[in-house]
Amino acid sequence: MNSVAITGGGGFIGRAIVGMLRAEGVDCRVLGRSRYPDLEEQGVLCFQGDIANRDFVLRHLRDVDAVFHVAALAGIWGDWNQFARTNIDGTRNVIDACLENNIGIFVQTSTPSVVFAGENIIDGDENLDYAGKYLCGYAESKAIAEQMVLGVDQSVLKSCAIRPHLVWGPGDPHLIPRLLDRGRQGRLKIVGDGANIVDVTYIDNAAYAHVLAAKSLLSSNQACGKAYFIGQERPVQLWKWINELFERADIPPVSKTIPLTAAMTAGLLLEWGHRALCLRKEPFMTRFLALQLAKSHSFSHDRARNDFGYIPRISLEEGMDRLIHWIKHP
Repeated sequence: MNSVAITGGGGFIGRAIVGMLRAEGVDCRVLGRSRYPDLEEQGVLCFQGDIANRDFVLRHLRDVDAVFHVAALAGIWGDWNQFARTNIDGTRNVIDACLENNIGIFVQTSTPSVVFAGENIIDGDENLDYAGKYLCGYAESKAIAEQMVLGVDQSVLKSCAIRPHLVWGPGDPHLIPRLLDRGRQGRLKIVGDGANIVDVTYIDNAAYAHVLAAKSLLSSNQACGKAYFIGQERPVQLWKWINELFERADIPPVSKTIPLTAAMTAGLLLEWGHRALCLRKEPFMTRFLALQLAKSHSFSHDRARNDFGYIPRISLEEGMDRLIHWIKHP
């Protein structure tokens, strides 16, 4: 690859992909919601706009070898129309731009939530069906978008979808800051029995998987039309992992518990209340979040390893060391 475009290149995963590609001498252009002067100083061509704006995408998504479609509206709560506008319409625009501008490689950032139907998943693989019924507009819209990406004519546009789970690490603006904030306020409770295991993905490993997938699409048809679960060398016990993080960040561990049924009820009531009052802020608890915090969701990474050689470069232990250093020395 000599040149690539990254939608959402100013975000957490997008920046990591940009940094990895720039280190290999690849020219990068970013389509994002904001200006990114720091990226521009590194020689990255940045275009500010909305991927739901078809003209904007068609105009700026050109003259590159590959596209990494990372941009998305994420969240456990929100208006369906907003999720659909960004995640479905925006993805359609990016696909159309690739087809119209003769870009042959497309790697989408997806999510394991597309297969999460509220039940435990342990060592699940890519044969899992889409959930079908969703408690979260983000997951539903990403499932629709992923199917669009994988359903394109692979003889014209080679595409695949990467499903990294719970991406974390230095620079994380979402998961880790939210956990730390709630932990410091003593507002976290273990949902369920606390024994659930989950996949987590260190940020460098998530970016590495995207780059490997693109290179595979360039050199062969092995990854064409496929989705890939991505994670660490092993899953973690969620609440044990959170408490390890808290201990090293000098935050009291989470010890209080709440039954899943109670958390689900609270989530339902809060969802009703937010809808009735037209509140745009995310509820403290939703049914989707309660299930995510209580159920196991771990996945096999065999397909990614076999198809394009994905093996995590940064271990859980090294990743945690780097994260703690970032927290204590921002």
